Amino acid sequence: MKHNDNPALVLVGLILLFGAGNLVFAERGDENLWHSGWTYKAGDAIQVGARPYLLVEDMDDGRLKKKLRSCENGTFHKTDFSIGHRGAPLRFPEHTRESYLAGARMGAGILECDVTFTRDKELVCRHSQCDLHTSTNILQTDMAAKCSVPFQPAVIDPNTGETLVKAKARCCTSDITLAEFKALKGKMDGFNPNATTVEGYMNATDSSRADRGTLMTHAESIELFKSLGVKMMPELKSPSVTMPFEGTYTQQQYAQQMIDEYKAAGVKPDQVYVQSFNIDDVKYWIRNEPRFGKQAVYLDGRFGDKKFDHTKPATWSPGMDQLVADGVTIVAPPMWMLVAVDGKNRVVPSTYAKAAKAAGLRIIAWTLERSGSLKTGGGWYYQTIESVTSNDGDTFKLLDVLAKDVGVIGIFSDWPGTVTYYANCTGR
Repeated sequence: MKHNDNPALVLVGLILLFGAGNLVFAERGDENLWHSGWTYKAGDAIQVGARPYLLVEDMDDGRLKKKLRSCENGTFHKTDFSIGHRGAPLRFPEHTRESYLAGARMGAGILECDVTFTRDKELVCRHSQCDLHTSTNILQTDMAAKCSVPFQPAVIDPNTGETLVKAKARCCTSDITLAEFKALKGKMDGFNPNATTVEGYMNATDSSRADRGTLMTHAESIELFKSLGVKMMPELKSPSVTMPFEGTYTQQQYAQQMIDEYKAAGVKPDQVYVQSFNIDDVKYWIRNEPRFGKQAVYLDGRFGDKKFDHTKPATWSPGMDQLVADGVTIVAPPMWMLVAVDGKNRVVPSTYAKAAKAAGLRIIAWTLERSGSLKTGGGWYYQTIESVTSNDGDTFKLLDVLAKDVGVIGIFSDWPGTVTYYANCTGR
């Protein structure tokens, strides 16, 4: 806050943007004040918060804005179209109990646990096997000594203040046991590469956010999601360690272990969308666990391959027809691969989207509400429609095309309330 900011106006602005409940949680630092033992029951109305209304008001005038405005006094309910990407990480530490509860409260019908493993081969929820140094408090604990790369401070030129060597650390779930993992606390993901102390390294996120949370095992996430009445979308994360881990734990055992935890919890396969960027994982489930493999999701990350061009089917290997032949039923690329701008500056389905639909594949898109301000084009997730993206209200413009023209069956969001609002208003 600047010295001349009006505190009352700042408070009102935060409430408008993120909702009063979230603000109370962020300021008081007690998750129980916001959630208070809350669980979702079938038919319950949920809370989308104030952010969707703000985005609607920021839209360009037109049919869609008029439609979304007409729902401002409506009652909202959870929907499978709204997928909580790691919970609600726009304001809560990802993959924490608090983030998942926030996502469910905002109507996400499906929640995601990114699955990786500890040194004793237990499954936990983390976006990456080696992100503990940026997403937890491990560097402030005795476990910091167990990190693959303990904290190393930045080297600063004493004369110019320039950073000569950036600070670094690398802490992995495979560095520690499950019991040690459970002793950690989650934080908003981020770090300061110019820091000379652990405290400075970790102090790199917006202080208004709920910068702590309860870490969860994969099994605990299953029980929580069952209690919330939501479906589950676990992603088997690519290991950062060499497989077989410690010479015995294979990729196939890892993939099977994730399925086994759903079976042990009595979860029906139609309540679970297992997903992976590794097509071999998806094929494994289709072949060995067909009831779960029936709706396994192939996360398409081939944009990182220089030979791959999402506008040229000849560069796709496997192509859409081959994926179908292999038993794949759902593909999930980033949003930008599904849309393009036509000659009239309209956002339309891309070549990739049309080919997937023609092959009979269902589509899930990722990730809405992860791009910050859209005033300058939206960045990575909007790269194919940057020329027609100029305000935050364009969030709904893209969402509408993905829903109506591309025909996605769901969309990941870092703030599920936005997608929930749209889905309820348009009958998704």
